[in-house]
Amino acid sequence: MLNALILLAGLATAGLLLWPPLARSRLWRATVTPLASIIGSGFLVLGPVLEHSYGYYAPLVMAALCAGAWAFGSAIRYNITIRMEGAHGRSPAEERLEAVASWALAFAYVISVAYYLNLFGAFAVSLTSFDSATNGRIVTTAIFAVILLTGWTRGFHALERMEQVSVGIKLAIIAAMIAGLAFYFEGKLTGGGLVFDPPRLTGWPALTLAFGLIVTVQGFETARYLGADYDATTRRKAMRIAQGLSTAIYMVYIGLIAYLFTPDEAELSETAIIDMMRIVAPILPGLLVAAALAAQFSAAVADTGGAGGLMAELTRGKVRVRMAYAILVTLGVALTWASDIFSIIAYASRAFAAYYALQAAIAAFAARRHEQAPLRAALYTALSAFGFVIAIFGTPAE
Repeated sequence: MLNALILLAGLATAGLLLWPPLARSRLWRATVTPLASIIGSGFLVLGPVLEHSYGYYAPLVMAALCAGAWAFGSAIRYNITIRMEGAHGRSPAEERLEAVASWALAFAYVISVAYYLNLFGAFAVSLTSFDSATNGRIVTTAIFAVILLTGWTRGFHALERMEQVSVGIKLAIIAAMIAGLAFYFEGKLTGGGLVFDPPRLTGWPALTLAFGLIVTVQGFETARYLGADYDATTRRKAMRIAQGLSTAIYMVYIGLIAYLFTPDEAELSETAIIDMMRIVAPILPGLLVAAALAAQFSAAVADTGGAGGLMAELTRGKVRVRMAYAILVTLGVALTWASDIFSIIAYASRAFAAYYALQAAIAAFAARRHEQAPLRAALYTALSAFGFVIAIFGTPAE
């Protein structure tokens, strides 16, 4: 019965996403890109990490992560307003900051591809008899080779359709998972079986781990780079909607999962969410693996294409796109065999935090120079400093 209800929730969500008025909506199409990026990998790792490390405080940490992402998103939305509409010229300092920010984003993309594909490898072997860290890394390396071969010979247009389809699959499976958690939570609540684990981390270690998780709510910045297809107003609205929806999804998800599992039921690993969901309902592990494989592969393709294009643009063609793909894959494979997934998550968080800090600094310059708004400039300056603190001090889960 529970499996049927979970499937019904997933199918209902898929039907809603396919509903013609929504599917044809220009604003919704612009929203899907940042929304898919924000919840693409976070839902696979955030639940176990927050529950394991913060116990009953997990929802508060989730709320803080979403609030931080919203603050950085506001700086990027402000930059869209000031820059993308071409209303103001740029100062030399702003031009230099924009160039540095673009390099930071390209570097962040390199690490994020390693993050996505390491999750792909871990989930690909998770339900098989070959479930081990080494075999997961072998699968990850093989997928890196597939991506390099595809990008080198044909480009990624052949894979774009999979990326579009995976968004709907992922959102439908997330809805099914939350429905399963809600039914399980209701049973625990009425039976007096909710679990209130104390936090394992407090103080500075707890704070620096939260810094190292910022990548799990990253992705809203993709709206900034849709200028070829959407105007500035649409991109700002799309980013707000994507961040609002992802915040609601994450808060419900973490609010449910934080009080359901005892420490022995929630051992921390890359694929811990599968063991948790196996307790909730037999159907969920298979669905989660399907979502993970589709989501991580499509996200890796998107970020590989983005990184290659950025590198070619920033070097003015000295590094060709195909060579950029080779550089990315080489670095990604090196990260795969030299680090564990939680270290890669922390590296990616630091890289994206540096990018957000630079975007906040650009917003501060713009507020001071173009609008003579000293209070706004001071707020964005403080936000930029906070971003650099995250970049310096973020640590991985253990």
